[in-house]
Amino acid sequence: MTVHTEDKAGVHGAGSAALHAELVRRNPGEPEFHQAALEVLETLDPVLDARPELADARILERLVEPERQIMFRVPWLDDRGRVQVNRGFRVEFNSALGPYKGGLRFHSSVNLGIVKFLGFEQIFKNALTGLNIGGGKGGSDFDPHGRSDAEVMRFCQSFMTELHRHLGEHTDVPAGDIGVGGREIGYLFGQYRRITNRWESGVLTGKGLDWGGSRARTEATGYGNVLFTVEMLRQRGEDLDGLQVAVSGSGNVAIYSIEKAQALGANVLTCSDSGGYVVDEKGIDLELLKQIKEVERGRISEYAERRGASATYVPGESVWDVPVDVALPSATQNELDEDAARVLVSNGVKAVSEGANMPTTPGAIAVFREAGVAFGPGKAANAGGVGTSALEMRQNAARETWTFERTEGELAAIMRNIHDTCFETAERFGHPGDYVAGANIAGFERVADAMLAQGLI
Repeated sequence: MTVHTEDKAGVHGAGSAALHAELVRRNPGEPEFHQAALEVLETLDPVLDARPELADARILERLVEPERQIMFRVPWLDDRGRVQVNRGFRVEFNSALGPYKGGLRFHSSVNLGIVKFLGFEQIFKNALTGLNIGGGKGGSDFDPHGRSDAEVMRFCQSFMTELHRHLGEHTDVPAGDIGVGGREIGYLFGQYRRITNRWESGVLTGKGLDWGGSRARTEATGYGNVLFTVEMLRQRGEDLDGLQVAVSGSGNVAIYSIEKAQALGANVLTCSDSGGYVVDEKGIDLELLKQIKEVERGRISEYAERRGASATYVPGESVWDVPVDVALPSATQNELDEDAARVLVSNGVKAVSEGANMPTTPGAIAVFREAGVAFGPGKAANAGGVGTSALEMRQNAARETWTFERTEGELAAIMRNIHDTCFETAERFGHPGDYVAGANIAGFERVADAMLAQGLI
């Protein structure tokens, strides 16, 4: 991307607007990517003022352009013997800090713009962990929901047949995301091993415990988000114990956010899916939720039917209507809008922390900032998943298997460090308590320094 500027202001202030306009022009029809880029660009003025060498090296222009974008056809046979064709993606965004690292998402909504937004966020998220991993993301518009195991296997084998040539434990290391759990990772890894004739366990994370996986990886994103929330509350002299919590979603991140919040004494009232939400005045029955969502792959409405009088299913409405102290959006992007934010604030919410990737719209973030609500952006708050994936890579490299307790302890240390880094960076650049600015600047500085050191690449 070429944005010609001759003075220091050229890539920030008015120049950052010009850079974003050029990004939109060059990447039409990708609103999520435009949103993610703008949210970062508009917070970087202080660091660019303090470090003009970053402007001179055109770091921002280079950073918003992926190093590699891969799109490919994925043909496969369904159970009736009919040919199906999906589209596969892998955006390898930035490898200045290490091999590309980021999940694969299988969902009908996946397109290039979605994958680019996720990959761009992943650059900063991975940098904040302090570990040597770069940023990337991938996926397909294939939706495994309602498909048989055999169909999912055939799709995964076709997907990996093309993608494998771009992967490697020192090159690009995918993991799971929405629609990609242990079943899919197993099929993907099996095909990679078959094609390459290598037992390269570090090429995928989220593996089964018997073949190279890490304890606490399943729980890590949800656990990490709650741990980040605890640190934000502690900074304000408060505690999660005894607080009322709303969680959106009912997938992996939501379930383990609920589990950790309950373990720390919170009362979690809600969960949801695309059809509506459940509010349970006694607190979510986690075992029932896991049975319905993880074992039976059922709908959240079934929870209310089986839970009894304490639970109510509310179809088609916003989970954020429920009065709570803490909100943990853990479903999907842009699920919490400005109107919902105003309702949460009017109901006295103290902290909001993103378990999903970019679930809060810019308007909603502005409402929380104005109201003084502690807000944890996803690139910081949900970094526990990728942090634990990097720990899985470390165990694979050393041929080690850690206990759950050791891994969870490492996760807790990573999340405390991320919180403290974001908080201290925001203070250093004149934005006290602004975790959005702190996360963006801290992640940007680490990546920018590596890019400067490695020359014009």
